[in-house]
Amino acid sequence: MANLRTAMDSAFWDLNVSSPHTLEGSAKAIPGDPFPIDGARASRVLRIQQLSLLGNGFPLGIIPSYSPTSHKDLGSFSLQSLLLRPATSNWWLGLIGQFRPKKLISSIKAEFSTNDDMEVPTFKDVAKHVLDKSLYSFGLCTQLLVAPSSSIKLSTEGHGEKKGRRNKFMLFHKLPYHDITLEAAWPELFIDHKGQYWDVPESISLDLSSLVSESGLRYRIGIHKNSGHPQAVNSIDGEVPTSLMPGLCAKAAFSYEKSQDLWRQKETKKDVMVKKDKGWFWRPSYDVRLKEPHAAVSGIFGGSCTAWFQDGHSPVAVELRGDEDNSTSSKKRSPFSADFFGSVCYSFQHGKFRELYGDLTRIDARLDICSASALAKRVINGLKSSSANSARDPMSSPRINLIFQQQVAGPIVFRVDSRVSLDSLPGKRGPHIEDFIYSLNYSLRLLRSGKVVAWYSPKRKEGMIELRVFEF
Repeated sequence: MANLRTAMDSAFWDLNVSSPHTLEGSAKAIPGDPFPIDGARASRVLRIQQLSLLGNGFPLGIIPSYSPTSHKDLGSFSLQSLLLRPATSNWWLGLIGQFRPKKLISSIKAEFSTNDDMEVPTFKDVAKHVLDKSLYSFGLCTQLLVAPSSSIKLSTEGHGEKKGRRNKFMLFHKLPYHDITLEAAWPELFIDHKGQYWDVPESISLDLSSLVSESGLRYRIGIHKNSGHPQAVNSIDGEVPTSLMPGLCAKAAFSYEKSQDLWRQKETKKDVMVKKDKGWFWRPSYDVRLKEPHAAVSGIFGGSCTAWFQDGHSPVAVELRGDEDNSTSSKKRSPFSADFFGSVCYSFQHGKFRELYGDLTRIDARLDICSASALAKRVINGLKSSSANSARDPMSSPRINLIFQQQVAGPIVFRVDSRVSLDSLPGKRGPHIEDFIYSLNYSLRLLRSGKVVAWYSPKRKEGMIELRVFEF
């Protein structure tokens, strides 16, 4: 089933989106933007822990990733590896190293080509290119278990081609029916629904989240503070999201979700036990979440309210730092707002994901209403004026998230995640695809519902390899 809880989580500041732009492997989704597609959500497993396990299946423990940089000569291709990981029973430390080979290869080739005497360059000439700090990035992360239900995580990372470092702190405490999370970052990296990145100099969040009850009810309460002017990382003409502007914000939200099977083929003993020449063998599904063919309908409905304790009506000038000239922009933010959201999903699965071929075909279709008030305003204003309004407010358009999964061979599954907007583009009428991600998933039976995911986003021109566990 497509992840319904994205509808509530995207209203807060702690929804992680997979991104090779940082060594941590994620960026925050911007509250107030359309819901991100399921394939974009970051793994719950820390990046350092992922590299520790993924390194066992790659030569020399080196994992590739792909992400454009502002320095074109560095290239988009990079190699990551876990260099160090000491650990005790309640503490561990990890060091990530990243290397971008394009500039080094180009520099050494240029060294040979510029040598008129056809002499082999000296060790000193080659060493100065190898030791170029812009080729390397390093990230240090540590986690301490201070109590059976509490943990602290600290991380810092620096990129050779950039000035400054990214620092993060997280405190997590688990209660019987709630989770408390305190996060702080200097700076924090956010990504909008257009695939553009924004740096907020200081971001602090405190959230209380309930577990989903048997009735399907869930609620969240949070306080968030932004400091400093947001800076565009890879955009020169984008509007600054209002939720990233400086200020103190309090937010509360609730949701109610329900699922109903139209039909389901339950797993039987014959499915998991196979008789062969040497006797009976246990053969579970490659993924316990994909073991039963079914058709189901699910939905979520909820509401949220937001209060900004800083003068939100005062225009905030924001510096846009892109690859070209700097510019400034200003937007207004309402000090108080309330809204409703909802999603309805239909899921169909054929196959039990046990055989080597043709045993899994799955389709999930989810309709998202990100903002009931924006949609109502659009309808009231009429179709003619709504085209202009929707361009300024992307929340006014309903969206359909489609997920298609097809078994390739054994535990390997090809997956496509896409988001279709029912709005029209300027000069074009009718729905259009806003975003999509291709991925290959290798399910790991020993983890029951774990998988190695290699994904690529044509819109962001980014891709990476991740380990994900219980991501439904």
